[in-house]
Amino acid sequence: MKYPYAYLLLLIFAFLSACGEKKKELPWEWPKKPDTPDVTPASEKPRFIWIDAAANFPDFADSKENIARDLALAKDAGFTDVVVDVRPTSGDLLFRSSVPGSKPVSWLGAWVKGTYTKIERKATWDYLQVFIDEGHRLGLKVHAGFNTMTGGNSNSLGAEGILFRDASKKNWATSENLASGITNTLNNGQRNTKFFNPVNPEVQDYLCALLKDLAQYDLDGIFLDRGRFDGIQSDFSDLTRKQFEAYIGKQVNNFPDDILPKGATMVDINKMTSYPPYFKKWLEFRAKVMHDFMAKARKAVKDTNPKVKFGVYVGGWYSIYYEVGVNWASKKYSASDYRWASAEYRKYGYADLMDQMLIGAYASPLKVYGSTEWTMEGFCRLAKERIRKDCPMVAGGPDVGNWDLKNIATPAQENEAIVKSVKACMDACDGYFLFDMIHLKLANQWNYAKEGIRLATGNSSK
Repeated sequence: MKYPYAYLLLLIFAFLSACGEKKKELPWEWPKKPDTPDVTPASEKPRFIWIDAAANFPDFADSKENIARDLALAKDAGFTDVVVDVRPTSGDLLFRSSVPGSKPVSWLGAWVKGTYTKIERKATWDYLQVFIDEGHRLGLKVHAGFNTMTGGNSNSLGAEGILFRDASKKNWATSENLASGITNTLNNGQRNTKFFNPVNPEVQDYLCALLKDLAQYDLDGIFLDRGRFDGIQSDFSDLTRKQFEAYIGKQVNNFPDDILPKGATMVDINKMTSYPPYFKKWLEFRAKVMHDFMAKARKAVKDTNPKVKFGVYVGGWYSIYYEVGVNWASKKYSASDYRWASAEYRKYGYADLMDQMLIGAYASPLKVYGSTEWTMEGFCRLAKERIRKDCPMVAGGPDVGNWDLKNIATPAQENEAIVKSVKACMDACDGYFLFDMIHLKLANQWNYAKEGIRLATGNSSK
């Protein structure tokens, strides 16, 4: 050995001392012991299919028979888990709740033979309970999908939701930083789905009360969808301003411009050569808000029913997911490679709060394989790396049907992409996730999902 051990330590200490405060800015992390390779057989990995409330409402609103029929198709295709959307974007409910202000869904808008149609629900039986009963009878695990920070929906068919029913709840709605000024979303007709302000403690308490009622069901899990801010222009209310100023310990005199110029979009932000003074701290603050809410929501679920798995759906596009105020990675993952991330941003990664996560690997059908974002395989692989095993189950997969809006791929290429997506995503993470059942139904693509699952799991039976 060329140098004594003590001398080698001295050299290391001298190097660190020379780095001084610059160590915090280094674009790399200290070496870590490699993760243990995943040896779970593909056949044992879960395969999730999501069931959107509105899109499937024409079939399911009043028909137990149709629910049983389509769950049987999902089982036959090889899916092991279903996620039933029981709080659509209106914020009304397809499960029983006694929370003041809540209301059962009376109608949803859906496309029927090319026409956007109001589908009214006449049945009074418990929508979620039928999925649970029938799903468990078939041997499927049943999870509830819960649109979180949405409180109303307005479209050509009408408006529904607590934000439209109760004028006293207007301060629950998010305020957006528009070119015309800071505007309550209820006064902005450009957005159909109306979001809550996640910072508002009354909103958080209301949602946690709903989650407590939901957790009383015999569910296998709950996935929070839209557990986020509405976008980069949300929320700029007086309440949020005061909370942010308390967080940084000073007043922002030039509000909102010292955070985000009026009307600025993600396109504008990407063109900035330098950010406003408080922009990075603002992103950090928003991530903290959502981290702390997720901890509160998890407690509400687990205190009610410890057996129910708590999880989220998030988009796999982490590099720009700061737009909605969410850091879904591990606290051990540093986002320092991204110029928008502060040194403290990593503190508010919430992966360790989750029992399971669904990753939207929503790439083009022509982009199944790859190692980067905007490929299905890449989305899943990068998600696993960023989550660092803090969450024990991470499944990802495509949005079949909404993945080729410019009609670049042929129908045959789309069908092939469904088949290939299963193995590509399952090999890269802990399971497979397909959105949404309605797409397999409308285009009669069940067999392509079935073939993909057969090939991915090594099951030779057909």
